[in-house]
Amino acid sequence: MRLPERISDPCGNLLLYLWKMTKKEAIEKALSYFDEGYACSQSVLLTFAGQCNIDYETAKLISSTFGGGMGRLREKCGALTSGFMVIGLAFGNARPDDMDTKLDAYKKVRDLNKSFKTIYGTTSCGVILRKYASGSEIAERKHHTIICRDVISDSVGLLYDLLNNSNNS
Repeated sequence: MRLPERISDPCGNLLLYLWKMTKKEAIEKALSYFDEGYACSQSVLLTFAGQCNIDYETAKLISSTFGGGMGRLREKCGALTSGFMVIGLAFGNARPDDMDTKLDAYKKVRDLNKSFKTIYGTTSCGVILRKYASGSEIAERKHHTIICRDVISDSVGLLYDLLNNSNNS
């Protein structure tokens, strides 16, 4: 993978990244992490960690408890919440008084959330799992191949598009 170019906005406030991998490469990378045994949340954040200038060990640790809908609470999807983390790393505010940047990043989070919800009808891990897998399949962790790989692929694809559209606007 090529290293990212960095571009500051005219005021020097916002650091944007040109995403140097293709969407297909990003999805394949995320699925490879998931197949290695990383949680859905880790798989998404690790995919973009290099471009967000966050080291892989930190990315693994930060996102480790968001899998399974946040610690297997089956609440907000871990693949989606890691997408929010990437948005924060790429577009978040570092100064508390930078409300324009903060609100722009919040809008990107809402946009990603809406796109995800359009696909699955919900952002709840538990609801998605029950929609696509039986209780016994979930207990046997078969949901990883039944639905989680698709959710990771879709999350990374949506995030990739959001990041690229933001860099081109």
